[in-house]
Amino acid sequence: MSVKTRDWLKFGALVAMAFALGLAFASAFKLPARGEAAVRSVLQDTSPPRALPQAKAAVDLGDAFASVAEHVKPAVVFIKSERREHVSNRRLPPGFEDFFQVPRRPQVEQGSGSGFIVSQDGYILTNNHVVQGADRVTVRLLDNREFSAKTVGTDPSTDVAVIKIQTTGLPTVRLGDADSTRIGNWVLAIGNPLGEAFTFTVTAGIVSAKGRLLAGLNSSRYAIQDFIQTDAAINPGNSGGPLVNVRGEVIGINAAIASPTGYYDGYGFAIPINLARTVMTQLISTGHVDRAVMGVQIRPITPEDAEDAKLPQIRGVVVDVFNPPDDSPAKRAGIQEGDVITAVDGQEIESVAQLQQRVGFKKPGEIVQVSVVRKGGVRKTIPVRLAAAPSSEPQEVSSNDDRPSSHDSAPMDNTLGISVEPLSQENVRDSDLRQVMRSGGGLIVSQVSPDGPAYQRLSDASSGYSNPDIILKVNGVATGSRAELRRALAGVKKGDIVTLTVLYSTADGWQQRIVRLRAN
Repeated sequence: MSVKTRDWLKFGALVAMAFALGLAFASAFKLPARGEAAVRSVLQDTSPPRALPQAKAAVDLGDAFASVAEHVKPAVVFIKSERREHVSNRRLPPGFEDFFQVPRRPQVEQGSGSGFIVSQDGYILTNNHVVQGADRVTVRLLDNREFSAKTVGTDPSTDVAVIKIQTTGLPTVRLGDADSTRIGNWVLAIGNPLGEAFTFTVTAGIVSAKGRLLAGLNSSRYAIQDFIQTDAAINPGNSGGPLVNVRGEVIGINAAIASPTGYYDGYGFAIPINLARTVMTQLISTGHVDRAVMGVQIRPITPEDAEDAKLPQIRGVVVDVFNPPDDSPAKRAGIQEGDVITAVDGQEIESVAQLQQRVGFKKPGEIVQVSVVRKGGVRKTIPVRLAAAPSSEPQEVSSNDDRPSSHDSAPMDNTLGISVEPLSQENVRDSDLRQVMRSGGGLIVSQVSPDGPAYQRLSDASSGYSNPDIILKVNGVATGSRAELRRALAGVKKGDIVTLTVLYSTADGWQQRIVRLRAN
């Protein structure tokens, strides 16, 4: 081996030894690897996030939206409505033909919507079309409590309704001023779009327009339309929910959408809260709305109308015809067809909706001062004594009070809202049910009342299920006969929780479950 080779070997050995000593030294002091040091640096960085100066306004707006949503959501409610339609008798499922005759049962149509609480003792504002014609209305709060609601009154002409639940200490909303709301203001829509899957949804947008008329939405002759348009996402189920400004004040009741598909397409409409508040006050006071009329049919002004009347601005509404033609209060007072109405009681009129509201919520018999401009610029102020709106289109008030249903077959237990038939040995073909008979029997649920607490909780014989439920026990007491059921429920008071032991049919045979209901 040459001297040069030995020198290289010595040099390599020294390098290797130095590397080994370096590793040992690093290990002894637990120095982190480069990757570990980077991760540790990130994890240990607890300095607050720095907002870009130009993003501060957006951050503040987002915080405002969150605060408004947190404040208003507890006062928003989910509303379920049920309407009954009578149908012909249905055949009993196989295996039960010999038990009893299937009673006549109504078909139940269900709907849902939104509303918001306006008083701590349970008054709720919503849309007329959410509760119209309902036999039963149920309200669910944000905290998942449920209440049966009574319809206080409805006004189809404005699509406003008031319902009430029996409780106190509820969170409420603050009602704002829709008139002072400006186009372009930010708003939030809160409600329950598309049913139970999306309850208490919050969407944001702006006020897109005001004073909108929606052709075909309300066919009533005395309908008042003055909608706030918004691009906040509104879908079926949002109806009756609040449209809220960034101060947390309700400025409208979400009521309609304009869409070829029936779902959100960028155009939502809300009833101004000023209009709704006026209707609500009358509904709570009397249960109905007294509306006054001038007896005129009006339309928006055109440039030609303004030119004919020598008006400097195209503002006001035009009298088309009198209604009724021969006995109109306006005609008797001296108003003429073609007159441009520019003010009522000194308040300017710029739209059809404004005149409808200024006159409609006056009292019949009251005199209003109507300012008109005629051909050539002739101006007059004419006193008109208002008449009561004809009653040919009566106010619709849903009757969902607790009451016995005429279609229910006897005997119907009102505590649970069910009819039952005893399970009998002669009719039992299933081996599992024969064992039930040997153990004391049970009660077949023959019918469930849509008004009762068992509705949608128990399966009955007339609703198309393969087999109806069978009640074995009530509050732990065996119930093989109607008399035993009555004794088991004898001490139950309204509002008490009743525990049922129930057999129900599955693909694998009969199974047992516990059902708890709140007694009527």
